[in-house]
Amino acid sequence: MNSQNAVVTRIAMIVALGGFLMGFDASVISGVVGFIEPEFGLSKIQLGWAVGSLTLTATLAMLVAGPLSDRYGRRMVLKAAAILFAVSAIGSALAPDFLTLVIARMIGGFGVGASLIIAPMYIAEIAPPKMRGRLVSFNQLNIVIGISTAFFTNYLILQWAQSDAGWAQALMFSEYTWRWMLGLETLPAILYFFGLYFVPKSPRWQIMTGNVAEARTTLNTIYGEAETDRQIEDVLKSLNADKDKEKVSMKEVFHPSLRLVLIIGVTLAILQQITGINAVFFYAPMIFEQSGIGTDAAFMQAILVGLTNLVFTVAAMLLIDRIGRKPLLVIGMSGITVMMLLLAWGFHSATYELTGQDIAAMEVPAEVQMQAAGLAGLSFQNDVQFKNAVANAIGDDAALEYQSAFLTAAIDINPALILFGILGFVASFAISIGPVMWVMFSELFPLRVRGLAVSFAGFINSGVSFSVQLVFPWELAVLGSSITFLIYGLFAAAGLIFIWRIVPETKNKSLEELEQQLVRNPS
Repeated sequence: MNSQNAVVTRIAMIVALGGFLMGFDASVISGVVGFIEPEFGLSKIQLGWAVGSLTLTATLAMLVAGPLSDRYGRRMVLKAAAILFAVSAIGSALAPDFLTLVIARMIGGFGVGASLIIAPMYIAEIAPPKMRGRLVSFNQLNIVIGISTAFFTNYLILQWAQSDAGWAQALMFSEYTWRWMLGLETLPAILYFFGLYFVPKSPRWQIMTGNVAEARTTLNTIYGEAETDRQIEDVLKSLNADKDKEKVSMKEVFHPSLRLVLIIGVTLAILQQITGINAVFFYAPMIFEQSGIGTDAAFMQAILVGLTNLVFTVAAMLLIDRIGRKPLLVIGMSGITVMMLLLAWGFHSATYELTGQDIAAMEVPAEVQMQAAGLAGLSFQNDVQFKNAVANAIGDDAALEYQSAFLTAAIDINPALILFGILGFVASFAISIGPVMWVMFSELFPLRVRGLAVSFAGFINSGVSFSVQLVFPWELAVLGSSITFLIYGLFAAAGLIFIWRIVPETKNKSLEELEQQLVRNPS
């Protein structure tokens, strides 16, 4: 790697640390839900709010992150995001009640929304065309590293909470398990804030605001003088084409000339979330518990989800500039469809039956065992019927607390099939629409409207994500695991058809070339 490529790579890696914070902040809640639901006496929708509240404010942040970055600069907005991450981590860890926890999580959501939009935008604006796909994917890579780290630290804290070691008891892991999980984010948030001081302002943003001389200095350190002149000329040409327009508005984003890129961007934004990825990331232990493997094993398998996500995201980074964006999307969406349908079939095939011996062997209070005695010998064909029967027998509160024990004792299912389906789904997502969507966001929209257009597409993406997170606990309770995953699979199949027929290839094309190709000039 030459010195110029090394410089831009270092810059991209620092900026992409915002992705780590986003991934950690979003996924750490997966280990928390099992603790806060009984502690705060939450309903299924309240539990969904505890998880989705961060995404709700992230959705709102995406509406303003792009315009704010156009006004104050990409780097300034990322610094503000780092502060919000730290405040959220501290507030969540110290939350005395459900409402405070939700408010603290919502504060972090503003940081998530800003970093999710601005970090890949900044990297795309500073990266050479031949490196753009790989460098923009650094952000997605850091997101999945953050997700993996959250799963791992959740499992580690759970083990420390069960430890008799003096240091573990002194730090009160058993009393404050979920608070430790949430509070760990403070340190990387502080490191990110100070790391951004080593990142230059976006040269494209500098040109857009009239600071061509400053942009030239920044670009010279990355490209050298000859390439710098060409880069500046291309950006100025793009901006001059719009010089008669005084201000970018949403009306411009919906202009007929941008109809194609807007349809592609919005559809990809919806597909990335409607297929259930954040249901898996944010509820992984809960999903694995549905297969009857127990709490500790569920947390351990959640780590496998994070590692799979990491490995296949790296694979996507290596392939995205070699085989292109569209082939990865086609391969990945095909895999998502197959794996979701496999999960639907796996849970549909499960049966639930308790014997008197099963009930006697469960590690639950004797009173609960006596109340559950009437379930012995009964057979249930799906998880909804079984959970309702348990709740009727022992009461809602006890059923919530001991659900994992009852599922483990009663279910007849192939847990390896469920694990394979979840990991296959995550792998298919990570090698395709996970990183590719954000790369294409940074490529599809013309420079003048890029900030606002990417914010709008991100708003749609985050809004769908919030809806998925909010209703997932309700879906499991009312529709059951099989129907829930079937719905995701059908959405993936529809998305595969759209990608095959509509989505273009953007590999090895400059941002200006893509603008000429995709933006229609209405006659």
